[in-house]
Amino acid sequence: MSNTPSNMLPLGTMAPNFLLPDTVSQDKLNLSDLQGEEGTLILFICNHCPFVIHVIEEVSRIAKEYQRKGIKTIAISSNDIVNYPQDAPAHMSKFADKFDFSFPYLFDETQEVAKAYQAACTPDFFLFDNTLKLVYRGQLDGSRPGNGIPVTGKDLKHAMDQLLKGAQIPAEQKPSMGCNIKWKK
Repeated sequence: MSNTPSNMLPLGTMAPNFLLPDTVSQDKLNLSDLQGEEGTLILFICNHCPFVIHVIEEVSRIAKEYQRKGIKTIAISSNDIVNYPQDAPAHMSKFADKFDFSFPYLFDETQEVAKAYQAACTPDFFLFDNTLKLVYRGQLDGSRPGNGIPVTGKDLKHAMDQLLKGAQIPAEQKPSMGCNIKWKK
């Protein structure tokens, strides 16, 4: 289990567009069709990472809560499935079902989307406003596997609440931490 921090894409960056297959619906979906009225949360995850498994129930709960408020969630897996077959699309759809995802779980086979977002780890969180401008990139909260801190989602939820209120989101943000994205060789 590696401790890879997120790269902290510059705030204000516009969300790169994409067209990726959803492992649940089997439809190809693009960002403009998926974005929320108030904001869009894009997260890079995978099925096997202990950091993702540690937080995924809270992530699923938060996605449902904020979807009702106009912030949509999109999950993307970019891992190399040749060397990590447990992250293949068939397993992704089962993972989404197991954790009751209310959002698409997209497969980035070429890894071009992860590169465009400068995603580095799983989980890696990117919150965009209603114009798809980056307003938060960082940790869900301070909880990590084995550190004894409860999973609350407080950092991400604070950013989402500030976005919904039209208030300033502090520029000082703590990076997410997780397993590195499994890049193709």
